[in-house]
Amino acid sequence: MLRINDTDIQSWDRIRRANFINSLSGFKSVSLVATVNDHGHTNLSLISNIVHLGADPALIGYINRPREATPHTLQNIEKNGFYTVNHVLSHLLPAAHQCSAKYPEDISEFDACGFTPEYAEGCKAPFVAESKIGYALQLEEIVPIRQNGTYLVIGKFLFARFEEAVLSPDGFLNLDAAGSLCSLGLDAYYSVKREGRFPYARP
Repeated sequence: MLRINDTDIQSWDRIRRANFINSLSGFKSVSLVATVNDHGHTNLSLISNIVHLGADPALIGYINRPREATPHTLQNIEKNGFYTVNHVLSHLLPAAHQCSAKYPEDISEFDACGFTPEYAEGCKAPFVAESKIGYALQLEEIVPIRQNGTYLVIGKFLFARFEEAVLSPDGFLNLDAAGSLCSLGLDAYYSVKREGRFPYARP
């Protein structure tokens, strides 16, 4: 079995090292995070490191890259405190991936990549109208991560919008039926197939 350590990957070029480490943590959800600035300019970022932080209170976090690399999303959230998370579906994939490009602040990814902003009462930030599953968050806390200049952005759940057929009676969301995708590494995307659900594990 091959063994790779930190010294090995430090000898690799930046892209190879990034591909390796980003793939190592496994499959992740992939979503479009939508924000708006003080002048009404919308922004969309492709985010693949969203994590559930707790159900009571309902908190969801994501890692924002260093400010100089992706300033607009974090800046907008800091200023108005609201953002939405929108699942990526197969037919949205090419346009969603294009949202990872570094557009200037005055160019909205909604316009550049062909998405439709849709506003809902109770949230200042837009949803992606083309997405079947989206939810609104209000900023709770931004935690700087000193080691690499990234930020853990923690949001409080406000409300979700999705097609009724996705919701099971016990509250489980059938994301495979909805067609939500996941990602691996920096540029690979996958559809998912449920292998099963199991009862709550007890000793």
